[in-house]
Amino acid sequence: MLPYAAYLRVYEPLTAFAESERKVWADYADSRDRPRRANALNAEHGESVMRLLGMPPQPVPAQESPNAYLRRVEDRLYVCPWQTRLRSWLAFSRLRGTTPVKLMDHLVPKAIAEQTADDFDRYKRQAGSAALRTHIRTTAWHVPPSWFVPFDGNERWLVLGSANPGQDVTTTTGRNLIYVTSMAQARRRTARALSVLRRHLGDVAANFDVEDVARWLEEFHPHSLVELDYGGLVHLMDDDALQADQSVAELSAALTGLDTGQEELAYAMYQRVILRWKSMQLLESAN
Repeated sequence: MLPYAAYLRVYEPLTAFAESERKVWADYADSRDRPRRANALNAEHGESVMRLLGMPPQPVPAQESPNAYLRRVEDRLYVCPWQTRLRSWLAFSRLRGTTPVKLMDHLVPKAIAEQTADDFDRYKRQAGSAALRTHIRTTAWHVPPSWFVPFDGNERWLVLGSANPGQDVTTTTGRNLIYVTSMAQARRRTARALSVLRRHLGDVAANFDVEDVARWLEEFHPHSLVELDYGGLVHLMDDDALQADQSVAELSAALTGLDTGQEELAYAMYQRVILRWKSMQLLESAN
């Protein structure tokens, strides 16, 4: 079972990478041994579990991952590096900064935690701030409303999978819900949403995190692809719930309603999105 997490990814065209990296990724795309899309999340999750179950646990891999998610559009290759080491460092720093010291010592031995932090500080000094850019953002137990903004409801791709007799449909393999769009469309929609929110909500607009997503998208090649993947969250939703989930279209309708003075429509659509995902987040503390 995958972790209950969703992912926002950017796939850059091969030409966006340094010349030394292009051949590496081109050869990787032709490799028969690389993880395929169907089992890439399982492979990535398996690696992290093995590190954390080790004695002592290893919160961050010793080397950066050589793997990536790939997409091809009209024979053009797009690459989204896993960046497992960098993402693990960033996640560990957030965990360490928000967890009481005594509890943190139970999760990761103090010596290993300090060594991990020192290694990250050394990496940041050597690589610079530009090297902290990640192609993948992750969130657990929900999808933030701001992640729906770059997409259109027609870009939705849903696969329910097939269950064996007596099998819970939520555990079927191949089950996923994905949105994919061009970077140009993602930036245009995000800029429009940010403009609407600022115009009608003023300073409150900052609470919606749309500006953060907009700034992140600006860090990548203009001809990239942007993907929202529900990941393991699909295993928390039955077929009816997945088919009924139109969060992207509903949030778009809320923004349109806000911009055209249809406040009741805007409120109703926004509430549908918020309540759907709030109920999902509550599952984290269910027993």
